[in-house]
Amino acid sequence: MVKGKRKGKAGVLRRIGRCWQLYVLMLPALVYIVLFAYKPMYGILIAFKDFSMKKGILASPWVGFKNFERLFSSYWFPIILKNTLTISLLSLVIGFPIPIMLALLLNEVRSNKFRSMVQTFSYAPHFISMVVMCGMVAMFLSPTTGVVNKLLNALGMESVFFMQEAGLFKWVYVLSGVWQGTGWSSVIYFAALSGVDKSLLEAADMDGATRLQKIWHVNLPVILPTILVMFILQCGSLLSVGYEKAYLLQTSSNLTGSEIISTYVYKVGLVQSDFSFSTAAGLFNTVVNCIILISANQLSKKVAKTGLF
Repeated sequence: MVKGKRKGKAGVLRRIGRCWQLYVLMLPALVYIVLFAYKPMYGILIAFKDFSMKKGILASPWVGFKNFERLFSSYWFPIILKNTLTISLLSLVIGFPIPIMLALLLNEVRSNKFRSMVQTFSYAPHFISMVVMCGMVAMFLSPTTGVVNKLLNALGMESVFFMQEAGLFKWVYVLSGVWQGTGWSSVIYFAALSGVDKSLLEAADMDGATRLQKIWHVNLPVILPTILVMFILQCGSLLSVGYEKAYLLQTSSNLTGSEIISTYVYKVGLVQSDFSFSTAAGLFNTVVNCIILISANQLSKKVAKTGLF
């Protein structure tokens, strides 16, 4: 038994020795993951302590779930949870299928020049920085000079203060995200559609199938595993609404509709220096995301026999 284990270890070492260049190339990525993904997990202890920068993490006194109790009983908790879930679900319902539809529609376009032009215009917003993009959104939605309100005025309607209305913030956030990310998100579906067997499409043509029928019965089943994997990944980040965009579009008048978990953690943790409380809020966010990810993966495996892990 011992000899077998020694032989097994020797075989592993020989394989590593033969491919040592690949392991050297992999080393920087492993070091990065250990330093910036696993090592910071040590800081989770702050959520269960009354953290003091003078005493450090280990010397700070334990308070158990006191920070979580403060979080769940705070005035802002139901507001930030509702706003985060609303924006996340709208982004999932509206933003997730649009890149799929764009990829399927452009895949049917015969003109390569037209397809390239549409792809270029749809990709371009992705490369605009978040600060510039939020500035553009504010300009487009300005009640006096914005393009959107000018159009509403031309139709005989009054100007709408989009950036000041708390109830409209979620639509501004989601629709601007669709505009910025649809083209880039469709890239992976274009790649998946390149794997469609041409003989299946030719057979469908011979059977008299329409374009819509070919999309539904040939193209969609091919890219369905990719769609499910992307859906599971997006479910796993359901509560992780982007901090930068929400914070940049936030105003004092739309705060009840724009305050989300990530902006709340920033304000409490860094601005007010309440590190224990903000860590508890961030940990709650992460745990819920993990539960949703595992649940979505298990559901996908049961229904479609496809999962992320």
